[in-house]
Amino acid sequence: MNTNQVNIKKAITKGETSLGIEFGSTRIKAVLIDNRFETIASGSYEWENRLENGFWTYNLVDIITGLQTAYSEMKQEVERNYGVTIRTIGSIGFSGMMHGYMAFDKTGELLVPFRTWRNTTTSVAAKELTDLFQFNIPERWSIAHLYQAILNEEKHLSRIDFMTTLAGFIHWLLTGEKVIGIGDASGMFPIDESTKDYNESMIKQFDEKISHKNFPWKIKDILPKVYNGGEQAGKLTEIGAKILDRSQNLQPGIPLCPPEGDAGTGMVATNSVRKRTGNVSVGTSVFSMIVLEKEISKVYPEIDLVMTPNGSPVAMVHANNCSSDLNAWLGLFREFSEAMGQEVESNQLFEVMLNKALEADPDGGGLLSYGYLSGENITGLAKGRPLFVRFPESNFNLANFMRTHLFTAFGALKIGMDILTRKENVAIDGVLAHGGLFKTPVVGQKIVAAAMNVPVSVMETAGEGGAWGMALLASYMLNRDINESLEDFLDEKVFKGVEGKGIYPDGIDVEGFEEFIKRYKKGLVIEEVAVANLI
Repeated sequence: MNTNQVNIKKAITKGETSLGIEFGSTRIKAVLIDNRFETIASGSYEWENRLENGFWTYNLVDIITGLQTAYSEMKQEVERNYGVTIRTIGSIGFSGMMHGYMAFDKTGELLVPFRTWRNTTTSVAAKELTDLFQFNIPERWSIAHLYQAILNEEKHLSRIDFMTTLAGFIHWLLTGEKVIGIGDASGMFPIDESTKDYNESMIKQFDEKISHKNFPWKIKDILPKVYNGGEQAGKLTEIGAKILDRSQNLQPGIPLCPPEGDAGTGMVATNSVRKRTGNVSVGTSVFSMIVLEKEISKVYPEIDLVMTPNGSPVAMVHANNCSSDLNAWLGLFREFSEAMGQEVESNQLFEVMLNKALEADPDGGGLLSYGYLSGENITGLAKGRPLFVRFPESNFNLANFMRTHLFTAFGALKIGMDILTRKENVAIDGVLAHGGLFKTPVVGQKIVAAAMNVPVSVMETAGEGGAWGMALLASYMLNRDINESLEDFLDEKVFKGVEGKGIYPDGIDVEGFEEFIKRYKKGLVIEEVAVANLI
């Protein structure tokens, strides 16, 4: 073993480590870091949501299996590389897909299958609550799911004792604490920046709105308690340790930081928690997070107002659909390659195909696609029908095909971002991008820079994603100086000397995307007709 490996082995043995586990939409990932914030080991579990009885969901068996598998893979990597078994960890944090609906009774029974952020079944509730609060309540938010269940007169409502997010559920399962980080909380119910807690006037408005139902609970009774980044939010219980580590080597008593949403961990992983900074997270869905200097002037259904993990206001533009349709097309090209007798590695396939987009006409050659596997809130569609459309005279070639599918992955995002930058004049110094798309150099950055018309950087560390960001939040709780802000901790300790690879918007790309987005907006009627008639 070299000196570095010996030091890491000591850190593992002494528990001078932090673990982040994030439940993403297609992968659960565990990342263990040392006190220099470098990844020691990782593990993962692939999964996919299912449409069951009209709701997008993941079942509890998959949730627990995924948690245990990701931890087990990380643990085995530590054993292989350093010859030690993990018995303790300095701090742990869990994060997951924000929003959604998990409601439990007093015995801890899940009352209805987990309803994820992807569901667009709450449009009536979201609109009514937006009008009531004069604050945008998106369809994905937990309070919209709850209120829609009330409007639908679902039978489980009187039995609710606790409702939370996926990250909040995992934290509760392993610590017994019904708590949530402020960033994740802000996707459940609006937060008051001054109190760092749920907005009291809106709490009262909601209770009054449903008072005639005579439920045995008030809304604040069933919401998790809000914690800020840096605070300790519980300890790993004996039962929790046995659930997390099937080999039962892990000891209880490990401190946990507040559970967070994937938006917050993305901000941390890209050092985007200061005002005028932002990040864009690309996966099954895509969202941008811009930390605001001042409040925006009015309510926009396309703009969510949430919080950083340390309680600063953030404008969030969230599109339900991003990479799924692109991945499906690349799967088709893989099938073709294999049918021709040529096996192709995933990374090579992505690199070759994405780079073709750099050879395309600036606007994608007149082609048009909508990668809507599910509904899209920004464009007002309750359901999705993936479509590819072209004019007879379109320049239909592989380069334009790939550019069009990359453009459309960010089409809904652009509509929301244009509201921020053009109507609200929100200043953005630059954004940091993260997600699998950016493993292929340059292409993704150029497309996002064209869509948002701001400089886009990718840090080497950003490839670690939200699980690494969650591990950083756990480390912040453990290693911060007294009164040290999250911004300073990230700037001075984690990212000092780390350079991002930046790409500025190319004028030709920007003009090309503007042409494409005009076509995208005009063609939405095609998508609407497809949703209405292809049933």
